[in-house]
Parts: sequence; structure tokens; C-alpha cells
Amino acid sequence: MSEFKKGIISSLKESARVLSATTRLAPVIEAAASDILKSYRNGGKILSFGNGGSSCDAQNLADELTGRYRRNRPPLAAIALTANQGDLTSIANDFGFEFVFERPLRALGRPGDVAVAISTSGNSKNVLNAAAAARAMGLRVIGLTGRTGGKLKTLCDHCVCIPSDSTARIQEAHITVIQIWCGILEDALFPDAPLAHG
Repeated sequence: MSEFKKGIISSLKESARVLSATTRLAPVIEAAASDILKSYRNGGKILSFGNGGSSCDAQNLADELTGRYRRNRPPLAAIALTANQGDLTSIANDFGFEFVFERPLRALGRPGDVAVAISTSGNSKNVLNAAAAARAMGLRVIGLTGRTGGKLKTLCDHCVCIPSDSTARIQEAHITVIQIWCGILEDALFPDAPLAHG
């Protein structure tokens, strides 16, 4: 067996192990989905944010909700605070990078909305600032993190802490959780909407 093939098999097995271990987090994943569902039923929206790969996950969550996941249905209000380059660069330049999510969250968030804070370590300062602001403003805060949850865990109503120390494995599990949430939301809010694909 080649060296590359051994590494591939090892990575796939570790990824499967982490996802299997994440099944014990099903109650908190469900509780978070229930909060998001309640927000939508009451006219709220999702504000998601994170750095690097987590910023891509935040955008994927918003994409699946404003576009579609599996069903052809009306769009759901979701904003990835990572997506506006003008906001990010001007706030970082004028106030500091630690405020790039907090300021747009304060501008756009309303009580009853849900903030989805994504940080594999749970210790990203800009994510913590936005999560703290969300709590102060009356938003529900859902965390996607790993390891022990870091400081973010203490700011969340629900925190999905993936049981791994590997950033790659944590991010793989985060996207799985996001896809699960999207499926739950579509099935609950639009049960009669047709599937987009067979």
C-alpha cells in the first residue's frame, strides 16, 4: 500500500470515528434546531459568522437557507456576516479585526433572531465579541466548536462541541451538523414542498 493511500485511509477512518462520537451530541443538535425553528416561525432570522474555514461554513448555512437544501420552497432569512468584504475590511481597518462580526451583528440583529457562532477552538476573539453582543441584545446563541468548547461555550444557549482536537475533523463535523439542521428546518417548515432532486 502506498504512503498516500495509508494516509487517506487513516484520515477517512478518523473522520468516521469523530462523526460516530458526535452522535452523542444529538440532544444539543436537536435543541439548537428547535431554537432556529422557533425563530423562523416568529419571523426571525439567522446571523452566522466565523473565521477561515468556519467563515465558509457560515456562508454555507446562509446559502442553504436562502436558496434551498433539498426542497423547492420559499427562502429563509439568513445572513453570513463573513460575506461582505466592504464591512469586513472597513471595520477591521477603523476599529480592529476583533469587531468585524460584532458591529454588523449589532446593526442587523434583533431579539428573537439566532446567532450561529462558529469557531473550532471556541476562542476566536471576534467570534466571542459577536456572541457576547448577541446575548446582550436578546438573540439566542448557538455555538459550533470543538475540543472543550473554549470560551465560546459559556456564551451559548446551545454549544455543539465536536469531540476532537483536529481542526480538520471538527470542520468536517460542523458541516454535517449544518446540513442536518437544514434538513430539519425544511421538513418542519415546508413538509409539502417538492424535493429538488429525486
